[in-house]
Amino acid sequence: MAKELVSLQFLPPQFHIPRPPLRPKPPQNPIFTRSNKTSNNDDGVPSNEVKTIAKFKSRHNYIRVIEVSRRSNHPLAGSRLLLLDTPGNIHSISFLLKTLTDSYFDVFATLPPIIPPGPIGVLGFGAGSTARLILELYPPEYTIHGWEIDPSVIDVGREFFSLSKLERDHKDRIFINIGDALNASVRAGFSGILVDLFSEGSVIKELQDPNVWRELKSRLRKRGRIMVNVGGRCVEAEDSERDGDLVMVETLKAMSQVFGEKLFVLTLGNGDDSSVALAGDLPDLDAWKKSLPVRELRSYVDMWKPFTEFRLS
Repeated sequence: MAKELVSLQFLPPQFHIPRPPLRPKPPQNPIFTRSNKTSNNDDGVPSNEVKTIAKFKSRHNYIRVIEVSRRSNHPLAGSRLLLLDTPGNIHSISFLLKTLTDSYFDVFATLPPIIPPGPIGVLGFGAGSTARLILELYPPEYTIHGWEIDPSVIDVGREFFSLSKLERDHKDRIFINIGDALNASVRAGFSGILVDLFSEGSVIKELQDPNVWRELKSRLRKRGRIMVNVGGRCVEAEDSERDGDLVMVETLKAMSQVFGEKLFVLTLGNGDDSSVALAGDLPDLDAWKKSLPVRELRSYVDMWKPFTEFRLS
């Protein structure tokens, strides 16, 4: 009998797990569900190598936690994933044996060297993937102030993604708030803000409003910067009219009205993956590379392009 293959994209309909962008440019493809493996390039994962750890509905989300076996021949092998919304987009990634995630979370982890030491706001905290990278890679001068609207997501992070341990190990550096991330603030302003806000599988509608970006900009310290996951075609929304590429472009246009020429875009993969935006003057790239704590992060630095040169592929 042929071995059943489970696609993390087409596992029952609620499972859509896009393959995360790899370092630095390979394409982001979903893991396909197949009953028979038909080619050497098939991304199918045997069903016995995928395990559902938790699955339930909260007030805000349809929450699933799954594990991909370390035996799997896939970049997500050995990972634990937090999936939110009906399409099942990935909102947190954790590997047992490594810190980096080979995804846009690693791009977020390049921010600290180009901002002043101080508080970093993580708007859309998820299970803590961004926080973990920054706390484990950078000195105590950088603190994490996270906002998450769904307390159940934080509970899942603590139970299944070692968030409780992260809080114990860095108790004076991590502060988690439950509430609307667009109301996030700290005394004297943020050194940097990382924005990862999605709802129903799409970048939230508020981020297509320039006034929201004006308000977020006002909460930065001098020389502070904002970095944003603006999604892209890899993001599947519950509303089919919220096309990932179109929402991404509208978000970038709203940002450009506030940041003008000081807006840069990095797209992972070959245009099929997540894109990340950076607001502020582009720093000296050589100095930025040298200041990064691990060499694997340096490949991202040269990938930034001015928004004025950004084109969908």
